[in-house]
Amino acid sequence: MPIPRPFPAVVVLAVVGAGVAVAVWRPWEDTAAATSSSQEITVSRSQCGQGWSGAQTGRQQLILHNTGDASAEVDLVELGSNKVYGEVEGLGPNTMAPMDVQLGAGKYAIRCLIEDTSVITGPAVTITGDAPGGPAATAVTKNEMLPLVKQYEAAVASGVADLIVKTEKLRSDIDTGNLVAARNDWLAAHLTYNSLGAAYDAFGDFADKIDGSGGFHPLEKGLWHKASAASLKPIAAQLVVDVHGLQKDLPNEQVDPNDLGLRAHEIMENALQFELTGENDQGSGTSLATALANLDGTAKVLAILDPVLKPRYPELADVQKWEARTRTLLTAHKATPVDKLDRTTRRQLNGAVGELLEKLAPVAAICEVRRSS
Repeated sequence: MPIPRPFPAVVVLAVVGAGVAVAVWRPWEDTAAATSSSQEITVSRSQCGQGWSGAQTGRQQLILHNTGDASAEVDLVELGSNKVYGEVEGLGPNTMAPMDVQLGAGKYAIRCLIEDTSVITGPAVTITGDAPGGPAATAVTKNEMLPLVKQYEAAVASGVADLIVKTEKLRSDIDTGNLVAARNDWLAAHLTYNSLGAAYDAFGDFADKIDGSGGFHPLEKGLWHKASAASLKPIAAQLVVDVHGLQKDLPNEQVDPNDLGLRAHEIMENALQFELTGENDQGSGTSLATALANLDGTAKVLAILDPVLKPRYPELADVQKWEARTRTLLTAHKATPVDKLDRTTRRQLNGAVGELLEKLAPVAAICEVRRSS
């Protein structure tokens, strides 16, 4: 089963290029320490941002204290531009967390996004001084993301329609007892499914029915371990039923705009955990071909997100570089079972996917729809 999504309590803004910062899952990479603040900045419905005084330019660590009764997300924003310089997620009631930021001269405020409450912006704080400010994330609006979500949903719908054709062909092979053809058509259908980006149960219960305890995996095990056609017929028939069910259910599985940015990273994270380890292999030896299909799914998501990412993420070219590097390696070895890879190739694959995942990590934060009112 897929592991839970990573959900860090504190998300630190780190430099990724001139004029841009994004939330990533690592601390600042320079050696200079932040100047700690002894002040506690209150997070609550009635006192959002209270207690922040004597602010200074430069890198510093602010201490946030949620004194309310509900979990909160806290942003430090520049007033006027609405750029986000720092962010803490999942700050629970009666808990504290540091926010590491680098601020230049300007006017800022703490913004509290509390459960079941409209966005609250705290008092304006004017900062003077000569130290340069750090980069900031330019907020993405819901109106920017909604057309991209619709484009993604249309691409998934088209992919599921293709999947139906291929799973019906697979069922026909098994019904007629042609298990040699069934192996080829199983792979074609399975790769089509994995190119849809069904990571972290994106398709709800259908994910397990189609490619979990049911569907493709028991068929794979049977096809590559000499099961009879008669024993595989009901599994293939149910797979077709479930794929048709997924198609019918797609309108009810609308993608949250914030999930689209997560999807690119999650797809390859799944590939790293389940395909590059061979954990999902039930005998076909096609895990690397499946990982390549996962990479195709990631590439589709990135192409759709390009209008949002291109002006906001200077390291997008590095994402593309490592995507190409990973694709080259997977393409060269897609017919090799994971347990047959030599040590050098395995190290190269793990390194390339790991580097790609690091470059993909900021995508979700960049594409996050941020409320301002």
